[in-house]
Amino acid sequence: MLGEAELLLVVVGFLIAFVSAFGLGANDVANSFGTSVGSKVLTLRQACILATICEIAGSVLLGGHVSATIRGGIIDPTQFNGTADGAVRLMQGQVSSLIGSCAWMLLATFLRIPVSATHSIVGATAGFGLVLFGIDGIQWKGIFKIVGSWFLSPVLSGLVSSTLYLIIKYTVLVKENSLEPALNTLPFLYAITIFINVFSVLFGGLKMLNLPEISIWTILGAAAGCGLAGGLAVHFIGRPIIRRKVHARLSGKGNTSSSKKTFNLSCLTQCRERMEAFFSHETNATGPQAAPKTETTIPPKSDADDVEMQNIQETENTATNKSSKVVGRDGQVCDRPEEAEVFAFAQILTATFGSFVHGGNDVANAIGPVMGLWMVATTGDVLMKVAPKVWILFYGGIGISVGLWVWGRKVMQTIGHDLTEITPTTGMCIELGAAITVLIASKAGLPVSTTHCLVGSVVFVGCFRERQSVNWKLFVGIAFAWMVTLPVSCGISSLTMYLFTVFG
Repeated sequence: MLGEAELLLVVVGFLIAFVSAFGLGANDVANSFGTSVGSKVLTLRQACILATICEIAGSVLLGGHVSATIRGGIIDPTQFNGTADGAVRLMQGQVSSLIGSCAWMLLATFLRIPVSATHSIVGATAGFGLVLFGIDGIQWKGIFKIVGSWFLSPVLSGLVSSTLYLIIKYTVLVKENSLEPALNTLPFLYAITIFINVFSVLFGGLKMLNLPEISIWTILGAAAGCGLAGGLAVHFIGRPIIRRKVHARLSGKGNTSSSKKTFNLSCLTQCRERMEAFFSHETNATGPQAAPKTETTIPPKSDADDVEMQNIQETENTATNKSSKVVGRDGQVCDRPEEAEVFAFAQILTATFGSFVHGGNDVANAIGPVMGLWMVATTGDVLMKVAPKVWILFYGGIGISVGLWVWGRKVMQTIGHDLTEITPTTGMCIELGAAITVLIASKAGLPVSTTHCLVGSVVFVGCFRERQSVNWKLFVGIAFAWMVTLPVSCGISSLTMYLFTVFG
């Protein structure tokens, strides 16, 4: 039977965990689907529905592995067994870690800093351990393993994304007529991504639902079958539809500005607003627009530094008397209309995939401590190993989804625009590379940072596309924010735990 103090800790812990999950959903998930909404491939409502399904599914099917690492991989729970009030102290520590992580994340969101929720919760968990047991009470081997993955994950994510981009570049972007090569890549992209998704769910996910395990060959066969079915569907159904849309748009028959519905696009980045303006041919567009092929001069320079024009490297703008950088096919910043249309459709896939693995990885940041809090509260044993509760994972997924629906229009713009320009082509490579990296880490139980992976992919792809398109000054600022996240959240958690020891 829980005492009044223990019951209060449980209630407070669950409330703070929901707030943390809410914040994750408001920031990260909306960024994943921003480009698909901005290019009008999905409506805002459709994107939110897809994200809700994927976040909850990822939380339940993949979240248990990472939650276990957050729960017991940083502080040895046997240390609490040697004290009379060990169970209560552990519960207080879990609440302290939630407060430390949530407080820093809210502050960082207010300051528009793309910090890592994973950094926050790891630092906060170590913080209360330092107060209770000192330096020797922390499992530094586990800490170093986690921290090492933070440096490795953005590099791996960047390599995967840049490899995808180079493949797309030399098979599609350098072609004189890129429509058919772009369309031919879609079935393969869908088949491979569906295969990876299905395999990740069946390989370990069935155990989370208390379903019987199946052989690895059955899993491979099922995943391959689903991937093949998806690829064939895109080949025979998706490609003809997209081809007709592109031809209609390029021939001027598609009046996109009059047929589009109106949405509040404040959740989108400026880059996505530029894509919308480009496709709708609006005269009041604030971003750069491709010059007509018959023109020999460049339009007046806008807020962006890069304007696409084929086969020209630099010219003098007579309207502004300033030299405007023009990026050609070898270092393009803007996609051609047919490329943008095709790969905007592909971003439905990458955004869905990214949302799924985000739910599996980042739900642990919000509910890992509360999972331990609930287990101690219900069993009274700090050492008992209990399988992760599906309903708690579901609770975290609900929190992420509610955050998306309520605050999804207020997402940060830093990664999506300020760090480098994102187009449908590069956006697809960035999202897919980051999602694959995070998925592999989730299956391995490593709480890597989705923010790290995304930034790593953005920087790598930006360098391969055009080195000067990366805002290195901003990147240094983001890296500094990463470095201070762990000690700040650790300090807040330590202070909270100290107050518990004094007044609790």
